[in-house]
Amino acid sequence: MTRFAFYPGCVSKGFCPELYESFVRVAAEFGMELEELEDVGCSGAGVLPAELSDPINARTLAKAEAMGLPLLTICSTCQGVIGGSALRLSDPAHRERVNREHLAEEGLEYAGTTDVKHFLWAMVEDVGLDVVRGKVKRPLAGLGFSPFYGCYLRRPIDVIQRPERKTYLEQVTEALGGTNVDIAGKGKCCGFPTLTINEENSLAMTAKHTGEAVDKGADAMVVPCPLCHLEMDGEQRDAAKAAGRKIDLPILHVPQVVGLALGMDPKELGLSRHLVSTKKFVAQLQPVGAGA
Repeated sequence: MTRFAFYPGCVSKGFCPELYESFVRVAAEFGMELEELEDVGCSGAGVLPAELSDPINARTLAKAEAMGLPLLTICSTCQGVIGGSALRLSDPAHRERVNREHLAEEGLEYAGTTDVKHFLWAMVEDVGLDVVRGKVKRPLAGLGFSPFYGCYLRRPIDVIQRPERKTYLEQVTEALGGTNVDIAGKGKCCGFPTLTINEENSLAMTAKHTGEAVDKGADAMVVPCPLCHLEMDGEQRDAAKAAGRKIDLPILHVPQVVGLALGMDPKELGLSRHLVSTKKFVAQLQPVGAGA
């Protein structure tokens, strides 16, 4: 059993609780022991400057470090932002200043040892794809998945550390029996960060990515980020209207896709809560045990 200090992030506990619930169920199937971090702040979501986000994230990193556990998140934005802070805090002088000016009053200190991982990375590196394949009870054969990484999880290299991590979505989808449908924008912004300041461009980005996936035959898009899910599921109807086309592409978070392959009920994974209907997609799923 692998233990983690679990940092769920804001969206999976607020706007999209089905993503949090799905992950907890899937993690249990793989023997992941989760110690959920409490009394920690938002990572900053990439919109705060480093002088603000580093102290916030140093506090989170220090709490995980005190538990002696790696920090695990199901949000690629959180991974990228906290991972970026961890990289900057590897500088002793910067870390000492943050500890002195921001953490000492609370009796906390960060020594720079916390490993920051996304669930997707843990699936490949800690669980192992052979174990994943061995647990499949409902192969996703015949279904096309468009992997969408978004802004983080593929860059920058000094934060993601291992270049092979740039293909982990495809590796996991294939291990579950699905077929990957590649799109040009899989490593680009989903549109969420600009939604409130430039809705036109935000919706255009969402329509471009989801529309290309549909045009190439995808049955669903798989994302490692709740923010991407929130944007491309929640705003897809308006995006399609703005683009003057039909899209109707289900957006699934990584744990939901894994859970389906493990044989979990789609309702248990919250697929009925999505704004883009998943009924057609669910109807294409094989019965549990078929071909396993």
